Amino acid sequence: MDKDFFLIRRMKQGDESAINDFVKKYYDEIYRYCYYKLSDKWQAEDFTQDTFIGFFKHFNSYIHKGKAKNYLYVIAGNLCKNEYKKHKEVSSWQVEGQIVGTKEEQKEITLKVSMQQEISRLPKEFKEVIILHYFQNLKIQEIAQILDINISLVKYRLSESKKMLKKSIDKEDFYGYSFK
Repeated sequence: MDKDFFLIRRMKQGDESAINDFVKKYYDEIYRYCYYKLSDKWQAEDFTQDTFIGFFKHFNSYIHKGKAKNYLYVIAGNLCKNEYKKHKEVSSWQVEGQIVGTKEEQKEITLKVSMQQEISRLPKEFKEVIILHYFQNLKIQEIAQILDINISLVKYRLSESKKMLKKSIDKEDFYGYSFK
């Protein structure tokens, strides 16, 4: 049995420290995911909190069948999709206004922004796989569960998105990003 099973059992018994442990365990990961999807720090924080609120809202009927993390990703993903539907215009990725001292720091920020822009240009289903795999470090099987698709489709989307990114990226400019 996984660690989440016992944590969820403690939460269902009303153990508040277990609830805190659960949120602490997954908060940063879900926040990063929301931030990659939304490109806005404050909105990502709101959506992360809304993800946990959504999880606990239906917690009494939740039956642990695997990883709770996957369920959190599904909730967060749905919240982000609903936000896209509201605005229908995906905002460009941003780097918050920072004063950068060295040329290396400027180059690093420029690389990050350029890479994020290239990823944001991918079709939605391909972008999702790239974010989950490379930025959230999830395995192909976990991505398949989160997106509710076959493993072979995840592999296909990952392969195709890497091809699309390689076409649009000058390897010298993006030496820090390797899509192998």
